[in-house]
Amino acid sequence: MTTIRNNLQSVHARIADACAGAQRQVNEVTLLAVSKTFGPEAVREAYDAGQAAFGENYIQEAVEKIALLRDLPLQWHCIGPIQTNKTRLVAAHFDWAHTVDRLKIAQRLSQQRPQGMAPLQICIQVNIDGGLTKAGVAPAQALDLAQEVVQLPGITLRGLMTIPEPAADFEAQEAVHLKAKALFDQLRQAGLAVDTLSMGMTSDLEAAISAGATIVRVGTAIFGNRLAR
Repeated sequence: MTTIRNNLQSVHARIADACAGAQRQVNEVTLLAVSKTFGPEAVREAYDAGQAAFGENYIQEAVEKIALLRDLPLQWHCIGPIQTNKTRLVAAHFDWAHTVDRLKIAQRLSQQRPQGMAPLQICIQVNIDGGLTKAGVAPAQALDLAQEVVQLPGITLRGLMTIPEPAADFEAQEAVHLKAKALFDQLRQAGLAVDTLSMGMTSDLEAAISAGATIVRVGTAIFGNRLAR
C-alpha cells in the first residue's frame, strides 16, 4: 500500500471521527487534496487511492499539471490568490475558485468562462480573523459582495472560504471557524442559496468540521511536506 494511499485513509478516518464528534454525517464533508508543488505522479497516485478533488495554489503550475492529467476525471479547485492577469487561466481550466475577494475578479471570471463549460463554482474568501497578512474581504463586506457575485452569469456562488491564522488549541481554532459559520448563516438568512463552507486544513480540520465546514483542504497530511518550487 502506498504512502499516499495510507495517508488518505488516515485523513478520512480523522474526518469520520470529527463528524461523529460533531454529530454530523461523514458525507457532509468533502476532502480536497491540496497538491500544490507535487507533480502529476502524486496526483495520479491519490486518484488511484480514490481521491478525485484537488486544490492548487499556483495557477501556472496547476494549468500545466491539469493538461498532463486530462485523461483522469478530476475536479480542480483554485485555492490560491487570483490576480487580474490570471483570471482567464482560472476561468478556462478550473472547476472551482475559492479565493474570490473582489467584485472585479468575479466579473472577469464571469466574462472569461468559456462558452459550453459548466459554470465556475465560486467561494468568497473572507479574512475572518482580521489577519494582517491574509487576503480576503472583511466579514462586514461579505454579504454585499455575495449579492453582487450571485447575479453574474457563467459562475455560481457556492459559499465562503477562510484561511485564519494558526490558533493554539482546538477551542481557539473552533472559535474562529464558528465566526465563519455565523457569516455563512447570515448569507443564507439573506436568501442566498449557499451550501459550501471551505475551511480547515491538516492542523485544524477537526475544529473546522465541528464548526460546520463542508470542505476541508488537506495537503501535508496526504502528500507530506511541501516541495520547494
